Amino acid sequence: MTNEETLTTHSLSVHTKHNTRWLTICGLLMAINVGLSSFGLPVPGGHLYLNDIVIVAAALMLDPLGAFLVGGVGAFLGDFFFYPLPMFVSLVTHGLQAMAISYIAHHAFPAKPKLSTVIAVLVGAVIMVVGYSLGRAYVYSTPAYAWIKLPYEILQALFGVIVGPFLVWKWKLNEHAKKLIDGKW
Repeated sequence: MTNEETLTTHSLSVHTKHNTRWLTICGLLMAINVGLSSFGLPVPGGHLYLNDIVIVAAALMLDPLGAFLVGGVGAFLGDFFFYPLPMFVSLVTHGLQAMAISYIAHHAFPAKPKLSTVIAVLVGAVIMVVGYSLGRAYVYSTPAYAWIKLPYEILQALFGVIVGPFLVWKWKLNEHAKKLIDGKW
């Protein structure tokens, strides 16, 4: 893969030109991820975190490496600063989620980008729910705790599945990110 490689589909593109602007966009999205993972909406039995929205949106806009940085490293840092116990679970789970979404969305059905997006975000949601459920069972040494939190994990994943693609498609964030990376804005 060259440093200038770009894969373009109908209206979804992944841009893999790794330059300072790309790194800046990754850093900005990572900071948003850290911010959204630092607080949650109180719900009965816990909190609902909204960082899946930025993870999904970033994965749809960026290549798998950028998606991993935003999703995995961003979630890791958010947990590191505010709640360090599950930080490695976040690194692996959100990192795999973001990379899978990015890869599937940009490579599964190049002629049908919306179908690729739907499949990608659903696969990402499954990775997130399963990863956090297994991670909670391991970190807290009890599968019962994972079962209690399962509805919240599903709800959090659904927020990302619905709102992330909406932001990318409706607000054309992928086109804006591409222009910023290319220096054409």
